[in-house]
Amino acid sequence: MVSPIIKRYLLAVQRYKWAGLTCLLSILGASGVVALQPPPPVEYYAEGILVDNAPLVSLTNTADTIDQLGRGIINEDQLLSEVLLQEVSRQLVNRGVELSPGQIRRNTTVDVNGGKDEGGLQAIVRFIHDDEETATIVLNTMFQGMVELSRVRNKARLQAIIDALNERLPPIETALRQAEQTLEQYDRQEGPAIQAALDGSLLGQISGSQQQIRQNQITLAGIDAQIQSLQQRLGLSADEAYVSSALSADPLIANLRAQSYQVENELALLQASDYRADHPAVVDAVRNLNALQSQLSRRVSDVLSGDGQTAALPAGVVNINGNLDPARAALANQLVTLQTERDTLLSQNQVLALSAQDLRQQYSSLPNKQLERERLAYQVGLKKALYDQIQARIVDAEAAEAETVSSLTVASPPTSVINEPEKPNPATVLLAGGLLGLVAGGGIIFLLDLLDGTVRTPEDLEKLLRDQDMPILGAVPMIRTRPAKAAPILVQSDSQYHSSYERCLSKLRLTGFEDSVIGPRVVLVTSTIANEGKSITAYNLAIAAAQAGRRTLLVEADLRSGSKAQYLSLVNDDQVLMEPLRYYGGSVGDHIRMVPFIENLYVSPSPGPQRQAAAILESSEMRRFLDDARERFDMVILDTPSLSRVDDALLLEEQTDGMILVARPGVTERAVLNTALEELDLNEDIRLLGVLINGANVTLQDDEDDFEEDEGYLLAEDESEVPRAVATTPIDF
Repeated sequence: MVSPIIKRYLLAVQRYKWAGLTCLLSILGASGVVALQPPPPVEYYAEGILVDNAPLVSLTNTADTIDQLGRGIINEDQLLSEVLLQEVSRQLVNRGVELSPGQIRRNTTVDVNGGKDEGGLQAIVRFIHDDEETATIVLNTMFQGMVELSRVRNKARLQAIIDALNERLPPIETALRQAEQTLEQYDRQEGPAIQAALDGSLLGQISGSQQQIRQNQITLAGIDAQIQSLQQRLGLSADEAYVSSALSADPLIANLRAQSYQVENELALLQASDYRADHPAVVDAVRNLNALQSQLSRRVSDVLSGDGQTAALPAGVVNINGNLDPARAALANQLVTLQTERDTLLSQNQVLALSAQDLRQQYSSLPNKQLERERLAYQVGLKKALYDQIQARIVDAEAAEAETVSSLTVASPPTSVINEPEKPNPATVLLAGGLLGLVAGGGIIFLLDLLDGTVRTPEDLEKLLRDQDMPILGAVPMIRTRPAKAAPILVQSDSQYHSSYERCLSKLRLTGFEDSVIGPRVVLVTSTIANEGKSITAYNLAIAAAQAGRRTLLVEADLRSGSKAQYLSLVNDDQVLMEPLRYYGGSVGDHIRMVPFIENLYVSPSPGPQRQAAAILESSEMRRFLDDARERFDMVILDTPSLSRVDDALLLEEQTDGMILVARPGVTERAVLNTALEELDLNEDIRLLGVLINGANVTLQDDEDDFEEDEGYLLAEDESEVPRAVATTPIDF
C-alpha cells in the first residue's frame, strides 16, 4: 500500500508539475550556459599582507584610545573605502595606468585572518590583472594609500575629540558658574540662620522666650490675686473703679454735687415746713435742683467722653451721683494700675509666644536648609569635577597630536603570482544543474502543497475527522458516467455504486437514535463549501433508501438555487416560483412528486431561486410540511445549501433528526472544515449524525474492465428507457 505522504506528494506533482518543470528547466538552462562558457584567460595577481601596527608606548590616554579605535579597520569595507579607491585611481592615472575605482574594487579581494588570541588581525590583499607589473604597481599604491588613510583617520578622530571637548567646555563652565552663584546666594539668605542654629544662639533665644513667658505667668498670678482682693473691698470692677476715680477727682463735678446736696436740703426743709408744691420758694428750689442735675449730667458726659482730648470712659458702669472718699479713691487708683500691669503682661506673653513659635519653625526647618545647602554644594562639586575632567582631557588630547600615527603596517610587500583558472567539466556542470533542478523543483512542489489548504487525500480527511472525534458514516467513490459531464445519479437499480450508499444507510441506522428503532427518519444533508457533492449524495442516498424498500421523500431545501428535479425527469411548475408558501401549503402545484422509474422515491422540487429563502424555511407552512412528511414517509432527506454560504441548514436542523456533513478530498478546505466542526460541536442543539466522504478511492465489487458494458455506471444512456428534461443549471458536485 502506498504511503499517504507519497500519495499526497504524487497528487501535488500532478497539480504543480508545470511549476516544478519550469524550475528544473531554468536551472538546467543556467547550468548549460555556464558549461558553454569559454575558458577564462590567464591572469596575474599581486598579493601582500597588512597587519595591525604594534602598540605604541604613549604618554597620553587619548593616544592609546585612538590607537585602539584604529585597530578595528582591518576589514574589507574599511580597507576598500570609496575615498581610497578614488585616490588610488588618481595616482595610477599619474603613473600611466588607467583604472577606475570600480575596476579596482572588482579586481581586489581581502581575506582577514587571526584575532586577539592569535596576536592580532592580518589582511591578505590580492589584486588580479592581466599584466604582472600593473598588478604589483596597483597593490603597492593601494598599500601606501591604506597606511596613509589610517593615519589621516586617526588624526581626524583626534581632532574630532578635541573639537567635541572644546564644544562641551563652555556650557559646562556656565553651569558651574550658575551653581556657584546659587550656592553663594543661598548662603547670604540662609547662612545666618544656619550658623545661629549651629552655635546654639537660636536654642538660647527659644529657651529665653519660654522662661520669660513662665515668669510673666507667675507675675500675672500675683496681680490677679491683688485685683480680686481690691475688687472685693471696693465692690467695683477695674473699669468701674477707673470711672469712679475719674469722676471723684473732677472739681466741677464735686462743686455741682455739693450745690445739689445743699439745694436738696433746702427743699427738704421747705417740704417739712408744709410748704405747698406751688409755693414760690419750693418752685425755685426744684428749678435750681434740676438745673444743677442737668449741669452735673453734662459734666459727667464730658468727663466720660474725654473732652475730645483723651480716650472715652465706659459709661453706664458707675452711679454719677456717687463719690469716692480719699481712701477708696486710692484703692481704686491702685486697682486701675494693677489692671494696666496685667494687660501689659498679657500683651507681652502674646508677643513672646509668637516669637517662640517663629524661632521653633526656624529651628525645625534647619535640617532642610542644611540638606539644601549640602545639595547645592554637591552640585557645585559635581560640575567642578566635570569641568576639571574636560580641561584635563583637552590638555591630554592636544598632547596626543604628536603621538598619532597609522594603525596599519605592511607585513609582507606585494608580490606577483600567475593565476591559471581551471575550466569546469561541462558534463559535471550539466549533471549538477540537473540534480539541483530536480531538488529545487521538488522543493517548490512540496512548498506549494504545504501552502495549499485543501484536503487532498481520503486518508488525510479521515485523520482530520478522527482527530475531531467525528463519526464517519462511510466513503463513496467517484461515479464515472458516460458522457463525462452527465449527472452521476444512480437511477439504475443494478449499479455497482449502490453498495457504497447502502453501507452508509446501514451505518446511519446504527447511530443510536433513541426516537426510532430504525434510526433517524428525517436527515439533513449539507457540506462546508460548494462542489463537495452534497446534492448528489442526497439524491443517491434517497435512491438507495427507496430501492431498499423504504418510502423515501427527497426535499430540495436549497431555495436559493433552482430545482435539480429534471435529472429525475421531473419538471417543476413555474407558478410555484411566485407563491412558495402556498406551494408548501399544498395550495399551488404538486409539492410532492413521485419519480416514475424508481419505486418508493418521491421528490419535493425546490421553488427556487427565492430572495426570502430564510423566511420561507422558518414559516409555519414549511414546518407543517415537514411534520406531515415525517408521518407519511419512512425516510425524509433534505438537500440544503453549504454552511459557508448561508445558515439555511442550521435553520432546518431543529426540525430534523440530525445532520449529515459531506466532505470531498480535493475540494474540502481544511480550515473551513475545522471551523464548521468546532462550531457544530459547541452548539448542543445541533446533532451531527456523521460525516460522509465523497469521491474516495473505494474498491467496487465488479471489475473495472466491465465498466463500459455495465449500464449502472450511466445516467439514462437510453433516452427511451428513462425520459428526462435537459438540465438548465449545473448540479453541485
